[in-house]
Amino acid sequence: MIRELGVIETILRNRLFFFHEIRDGIDLQRKLRAMLISSLTFFALYGAVMGSTHSLWQALSSAVKLPVLFIATLFITAPTLYFFNVLFGSNQSLLQNVALIMTAVTVTAVILLSFAPITLFFLLTTSQYQFFKLLNVGIFAVAGSMGIMFLIQGMRIVSNVGTEGERNRRWVVRLWMFLYAFVGSQLAWTIRPFIGAPSIPFELFRQLGGNFYTNIIASIGEILGFFIVQ
Repeated sequence: MIRELGVIETILRNRLFFFHEIRDGIDLQRKLRAMLISSLTFFALYGAVMGSTHSLWQALSSAVKLPVLFIATLFITAPTLYFFNVLFGSNQSLLQNVALIMTAVTVTAVILLSFAPITLFFLLTTSQYQFFKLLNVGIFAVAGSMGIMFLIQGMRIVSNVGTEGERNRRWVVRLWMFLYAFVGSQLAWTIRPFIGAPSIPFELFRQLGGNFYTNIIASIGEILGFFIVQ
């Protein structure tokens, strides 16, 4: 685990050096292995914190489902980013492409873990389920945005394209970013719950119905006193 943490420190402290190594194809498999192990561990820890609002079983369930959520979303959306990059002139390999996305995922995991003390604070000081759910949605949005920033910078360094290709690359990354968010939110809704409503017994999965976005709007409405979410 010490070696994996060393890779993370390189990403955070010297990401230009890290991205240049990805561009040159240096130790890609070792980097991928280190990022995978560390991100799975950090996601599991944050998932356990989220689920601890409900019960021990929910904490264990969320500790498994949160890493599955991010890695499954990666595998679903990575081919799209790779083939569109190739279409618009990028010469990076599939392994380099996955390494860049895993860098973004790893940064997201690190940021989430850094928010864990704040999440624990609100866990101990508030009992309102909808507020806690929206708090976590906001934290995930911040962490995901930081990961995307790293991805954009890494793509710029690794993709050796001209001016026209650079503009195309920006559009590709932006479209992929929305695709990743859409797939991730739908997958999260499918394998929910991650937090667990206090009035409902532990459930590994809930029945399909509704969608992530309408539920978030309903949660905001309940906090503002407009209506109650079931």
